[in-house]
Amino acid sequence: MADRSIVVVGAGIIGASLAYHLAGRGRPVTLIDAGLPGSGATRASFAWIGRPLASDLPSAPLRYLALDEYRRLETELPELSIRWSGSLSWDGFDETPGPRTDDAGALEPHLLHPPVVAIHRPEDAAFDPVAATDLLVAAARDRGARLLTGTLATALDHQAGTVSGVQTTAGVVPAETVVLAAGTGTVALCSGIGITLPVEPSPAVLVRLRAAPGLVRTIVATPSLEVRQLDDGTVLAPTAYSGETDQAALLGTARRVRDRFAASFTGAGGTKVVSVEIGWRPMPADGEPIIGRPAGTRGLYVAVMHSAITLAAAAGRLAATEILTGLPAPELAGCRPDRFH
Repeated sequence: MADRSIVVVGAGIIGASLAYHLAGRGRPVTLIDAGLPGSGATRASFAWIGRPLASDLPSAPLRYLALDEYRRLETELPELSIRWSGSLSWDGFDETPGPRTDDAGALEPHLLHPPVVAIHRPEDAAFDPVAATDLLVAAARDRGARLLTGTLATALDHQAGTVSGVQTTAGVVPAETVVLAAGTGTVALCSGIGITLPVEPSPAVLVRLRAAPGLVRTIVATPSLEVRQLDDGTVLAPTAYSGETDQAALLGTARRVRDRFAASFTGAGGTKVVSVEIGWRPMPADGEPIIGRPAGTRGLYVAVMHSAITLAAAAGRLAATEILTGLPAPELAGCRPDRFH
């Protein structure tokens, strides 16, 4: 046993949050990733964070904490730079109950055709997910965590139901507890020791545009267009994956998104495509997070979910506390891996 070491596999925003919340608590922490922090699904995220006003989902107690936990994290890490811009949605984009406004045109003065009524969530926010991941990793390292990049986890070391480390392309990394936060890669690692996680890759396309600064003030969401804008004029626009299999098809998709944006905002006629990429998000079969220790195993903890950006601050703190203390967090009760068995 490696003197109670904890290894976190996956340096996306969930793994980075876990490493940050685990580090500096008297246990050696190692964070490993096949690439650089935030270079997987995290990089292609729209990074819109919010919380439901009401929900009957099993994960509701966790989701209710999301924004409060980010405000906590912002006080601990002021460089997080969250944009508390609020969001506007209409035309059936958001079917959940929400506060309505008839003043969308004032909130978004450059909209060519503002809706008569929109759902306005003033608490919603967004941030740069890669910069946030880098910040969390740097803070974890300041607390004593070790980072191994370019290190692919290939299998779990285990015997008689006990996981004792991770086999990697750089050798075995021993641990008392292995935390899998590797997105879709978590499935294969679990499968290697006979654990089935019903998680599928869910592709989403993120388009980056360059437009005149100041055209979009909030997070705008309709069934045909989702956008938010950075101070330098960069517009982020997620869109549904339509089976694109090459760069030409992706560029065609990006141009259609650009055209919809230009037709929606005044002054957007000169908007150009900067980049377009596919993010392969881990999507549990029931859409709910999978967080906790799989039944019949020791030394293993999993944290895989969609809405990873929204839930990272809350899930990172609660899961870290469970791992360190062994005491279950009530807010995670509806997220356990055992629900599938």
